[in-house]
Amino acid sequence: MLTLRMTRHGAKKRPFYHIVVADSRSPRDGRFIEKVGSYNPMLPREHAQRVTLIEERIKHWLKNGAQPSERVAKFLHAANIGPKVEQRVTPKKSAPKAKAQERLKAAAEAAEAAKKADAAPAAEAPAETAPA
Repeated sequence: MLTLRMTRHGAKKRPFYHIVVADSRSPRDGRFIEKVGSYNPMLPREHAQRVTLIEERIKHWLKNGAQPSERVAKFLHAANIGPKVEQRVTPKKSAPKAKAQERLKAAAEAAEAAKKADAAPAAEAPAETAPA
């Protein structure tokens, strides 16, 4: 399967990416079929050279079944070459499990009940101190 994806180039802490057509099984920075653009994240967003694309070659490869990666698909949509990409939903790995959620819910209810109990005597307290 062919993919449109980025390969990293540039110096340490100075990234520069080539947008290439490659076999999905080849390594990220390994063998590719054709270079069809570049991406320089060090340039400001509005700079013309931040993302450069060779439209006719990209359209050719998309027509021949190449699938863009998520980031490349965003670039293609911004250049009006490809459709809008749905943003991927990240899993909630850090969410507590069911029993922990029940314990948290019970603790919240207990705290709320204690707050109501504290509020009721406080309203009655000024009435008791007034006759003294």
